[in-house]
Amino acid sequence: MADRSDTGSSCCAPPPAVMATVMKELKDMKKSPADGIKVTINESNLADIQAEIDGPTGTPFEGGKFKLKLVLAGDYPRVPPKGYFITNIFHPNVSKGGDICVNTLKQDWKPTHGIRHILMVIRCLLIEPFPESALNDEASKLLLEDYEEYARRAKLMTSIHAASKTIPLSVDKANQMPSGKKQLAGMKSPLKDKRKDKKRSLKRL
Repeated sequence: MADRSDTGSSCCAPPPAVMATVMKELKDMKKSPADGIKVTINESNLADIQAEIDGPTGTPFEGGKFKLKLVLAGDYPRVPPKGYFITNIFHPNVSKGGDICVNTLKQDWKPTHGIRHILMVIRCLLIEPFPESALNDEASKLLLEDYEEYARRAKLMTSIHAASKTIPLSVDKANQMPSGKKQLAGMKSPLKDKRKDKKRSLKRL
């Protein structure tokens, strides 16, 4: 998986009372995860929340695992956190640098929105992008004008940067030889037999 490891960082953490609430919510999410979302608790820096989102089924992101982070500013929850995709993704609402554009983190923000709600909204963004508020103009244009090409590009990026597993080469357990090579080996034996028959015929002559 290819990541943007240096994306976003928190300069100052929210007050201790706020961080206690954040810690409780993260622990609740560990015990009872939201569908397709896994959070990692970094107790040394709770203002820098790491999460992993499964690409939703039926989308170009299916089969991928996308790392992202939420950075909480000192005045959170009065102001929304900043959201970033660490894993590269081809999506209208995600810039090439990883910034996420979603209304929940902008004009629709409410201090009552919790971390779980934010992450669920971001995952829903993979199901239904909003090209009207694009950060990636190329992805937005393709989504509106040529969905097949958009899906192809998004799937390609997912397979390169977010694939959760690689397809193993099939192996014949009897002799640990890849099945393709075994078939080739089997194809060579008739040729050897023909050469032997040809030598026998020459000897008779």
